[in-house]
Amino acid sequence: MRFLRDVYEISLLVSISALTLEIFWQQKSLTDSVLRGELAMKCEIITVGTEILMGQITNTNARDMARQLQQLGIGVYYHTVVGDNGQRLKEVFMRALERTDLVLLTGGLGPTQDDLTRETVAEVMGLPLEKNRRWEERLEEFFRERGRTMSVTNRKQAKVPRGGVLLPNERGTAPGIYLEKEDKTVIMLPGPPKELNYLFQEQVSPRLKEKLEKSGELAILKSKVLRVIGLGESTMAEKISPVLEKQTNPTIAPLAKMSEVHLRITARASNSREADELISQTKREIKEILGDYIYGEDEEELEQVVAKMLWDHKKTLALAESCSGGLLCNRLTNIPGSSSFLWSGLVTYSNSAKSALLGVDESILEEKGAVSPEVAYMMANGARNKAGSDIGISITGIAGPGGETPEKPVGLTYLALVAPDKNFCRKYQWWGDRKEIKERAAQSALQVLRLYLMGKLD
Repeated sequence: MRFLRDVYEISLLVSISALTLEIFWQQKSLTDSVLRGELAMKCEIITVGTEILMGQITNTNARDMARQLQQLGIGVYYHTVVGDNGQRLKEVFMRALERTDLVLLTGGLGPTQDDLTRETVAEVMGLPLEKNRRWEERLEEFFRERGRTMSVTNRKQAKVPRGGVLLPNERGTAPGIYLEKEDKTVIMLPGPPKELNYLFQEQVSPRLKEKLEKSGELAILKSKVLRVIGLGESTMAEKISPVLEKQTNPTIAPLAKMSEVHLRITARASNSREADELISQTKREIKEILGDYIYGEDEEELEQVVAKMLWDHKKTLALAESCSGGLLCNRLTNIPGSSSFLWSGLVTYSNSAKSALLGVDESILEEKGAVSPEVAYMMANGARNKAGSDIGISITGIAGPGGETPEKPVGLTYLALVAPDKNFCRKYQWWGDRKEIKERAAQSALQVLRLYLMGKLD
C-alpha cells in the first residue's frame, strides 16, 4: 500500500508540474509578445453562471471566443468564471476593466432575477439603462408567433446601457450589446453556445476587425503544433534552448501531454502568408534539432502516422493485448481503411486465453508469470502466426491498483514486436492510475511500431 501511495503522489506531482509548466510557457509566450508590443488589444473573457462555476456544464464559450479572437490578433489574457451574484460579478468586472482593453462577458442576459450582467455593467460604467423599443417589439412578436404572452420580466432584455449598440439575436430572446466608453470596449453576449457563436461571427468579429483596421493594428495570429514523442518536456526544452532563447516572433510554447509533448509555434503578422512563412522558418530550425522525435503536426495523432507508414510499407499487423484491454486495437481501428493492414486483435486477459489463443507455453506462464519478457515475446509471436501477418505486437503488464508483488509493481509492462527481421522486447515502469497506464502502454506500442517501420528500433 505504501508503494501505491508513493506512485499516486509521484503521479500527482508530475501532473501538477506539467500543468504548471504549460501555464508558465503560455504566459511567457504572451508576456514576451506584449513586451514587443505585438498584441493589438488585451482581452478578458468573463463567463457568468453558477452552473459553470460548479462544474455542471463545460465552459466551451471561452474556448470558442478565444480561438476567434486569436485570428484577429487579440490577446486573451484572462478567463474568469463567476456565479450569478451581483456583487461578485461587479468585483470581477471592475478588475477586468483595470487590466484589459476589451472585456467580453457571456451569460447573465436572460429575463430572470439572477441575470445581472447588463445591470452590473451599466452600474460600474455609470450608464443608465435605456429601453430599445425596436427589440421590445421584436420580443412581443416572438412570443405572439408562438401563441404566448410575453412576461414582464422579458422586457428587461430590451434594455441597453446608454451609448451601447444592441446586437440583434436571431436565435434567441437575449440580444448582445456592444459598448465603447473612453478607451474600453465591453461586449455582452448570451450564454447558449449556438446564440453566442452566431452573434460573435456575424456581428462582434466584424466590429472588432473594423476597430483594429481604423487604428492600424489589425493583425492575425496563426499557430502550428509540432507533436514530439520519446522526450520529456524538460529534455526537449533543453535541446531546443537556442531557439527558445532567441524567440521573438513567432513565439514557442512547450505543452506537456499524455506520453508526448507539443510545441506550439505562434506567429503574428499582417496576413496569413506572412504568418506561414514565419512559422515555417522556426519549424525548420526545431526539426533540425529534434529530427525523428517529431512525429506529426497539429491534429495528427500517432496512430494516424503509424497507419500511413503501414500502408506505405505494405505491412500487415496482428495484436495481442492484455493489460491495455484492446486500447491499441481501438485506436488503430478508429482509422478508416485499417482493415487493410490490421489483420487481427486479440485481448487475452487470462493465462488460459494466452495459452489457448496464442500458444503461450503454460510452463512459462507458471514459471515466469504473465508479466514477463518471455510471455510478451510468445504473445507477439503467437498473434503473428495465428493471423499470418508481417508484424506481431503484444502488451502485457500490471495496470493496478491490485495485482502487484514486490518483484512486479503496478505499472510494470512489457512490449514485444516480432517480425521476420526483428525480435524485440522492452520493459517499462509506468506511473499513474489504471487508465493512464493503459494509455501509456498503447502509446508506447505505437511508438515501437513507428520506430520499427522507420528502421530505427534498437
